[in-house]
Amino acid sequence: MTIGASDGGKPGFGELTAVFARIGLLSFGGPAGQIALMHRIIVDEKRWLPPERYLHALNYCMLLPGPEAQQLATYVGWMLHGVKGGLAAGILFVLPGFILIVALAALYATLGDAAWLEAIFMGLKAAVLAIVVQALWRMAGRSLKGPVSVGLAIAAFVALFVFGVAFPVVVLAAGLFGYVFMRRPVSPEPDIEPDTVVRQGWRRRGLATAATLLVWTAIWLLPLIVLAPLGDFHTLVEIFGFFVKIALFSFGGAYAVLTYVAQEAVATYHWLTPAEMLDGLALAETTPGPLVLVLCFVGFLAAHAAPVFSAPLASGILGAALTAWAIFVPSFLFIFAGAPYVEDLRRNPALSGALSGIGAAIVGVIANLSLWFAINVMFGTVDRIALFSLPPVMNASLIWPHWASLDLASLAISAAGMVALLKFRIGILPLLAAAAIAGLAIGTLL
Repeated sequence: MTIGASDGGKPGFGELTAVFARIGLLSFGGPAGQIALMHRIIVDEKRWLPPERYLHALNYCMLLPGPEAQQLATYVGWMLHGVKGGLAAGILFVLPGFILIVALAALYATLGDAAWLEAIFMGLKAAVLAIVVQALWRMAGRSLKGPVSVGLAIAAFVALFVFGVAFPVVVLAAGLFGYVFMRRPVSPEPDIEPDTVVRQGWRRRGLATAATLLVWTAIWLLPLIVLAPLGDFHTLVEIFGFFVKIALFSFGGAYAVLTYVAQEAVATYHWLTPAEMLDGLALAETTPGPLVLVLCFVGFLAAHAAPVFSAPLASGILGAALTAWAIFVPSFLFIFAGAPYVEDLRRNPALSGALSGIGAAIVGVIANLSLWFAINVMFGTVDRIALFSLPPVMNASLIWPHWASLDLASLAISAAGMVALLKFRIGILPLLAAAAIAGLAIGTLL
């Protein structure tokens, strides 16, 4: 393996696991915050990857169904330490948030109240805005090379934020545009190849890919065999089967997925009440890890309400674990099977142009997520106002906050965090710790 001169060197496996355990504990703020956090630590602080390689991996992950930030963590781990690195990074990215959401779901099922968490996590969400803004600025500087890519990023942002165009449509359109108009010679660069991947002929590569697909599909669907004696209509079987379908079709980001899951879990399966679903969303918004961890909250309450062997707590944990297995295991399948081919695309001018177009659009996607996150952190009440409509294809609207609902405490913590991060270059951990203490103090006083 060769490392470019601009890189900090390949980390040892122990260091990789320690860093991704840290990332898993600090990954607040939804996809925008998590991608920003990994960029800051992996690219800026550790210098394990050059920014171009990080963004290339991000472009691929944005095309996949499922939690893109966890997939990105898996890809980064795979590039640095092969399959074992991908497994360690992907699991540790999710594990702290999973443990926390299960613990909170157990407390919620027992106590029926999640309000006590708000004061603790309000400060954390506010501080994450500073991390998001800093990373967005850096990613834009590295991805947007000239007026064409800038225009593409702006177009992607407007399409999502104003017109509500489906996320896959935006990404695919950007890829097609880049394929046609953004081709450029690919300059040689030092390679960072996983230990387990070497230059292979197409036949050998195809056999390896087929084996990877078969093995990881079998691992993914293994719970169906274990649960088969319970019958097709047992709650645990329904939980796993439902979330397997969600994992395959979860395009469009976490919020699009959660809207559908909320409808099905409440109206079709009757696993939760609408109020419980909203409380679960609040918990997931304020805990680390992918936002889709709220699905583990759904799985916990569904199994807790229909316990196996009269053990509600154990059943709830099992329901949450089955949900996590269904949602997150496919990420390993997609990365381990697809990443070797995606790495090869860096050397193809036409396909590299397509990924450049997607990379420019991703800046607009992250900007859309960041603005959505900022508005919802800063304001207690947010509506969507209609601008104009040109049926049947165009309906323009804007997210618009109620200015009277501005949360001054969140504004103050975010502003202070921005100054601390940009002027004094404070570390992420001290920043989040100070913000959590400030949020708790403000919540206690008010």
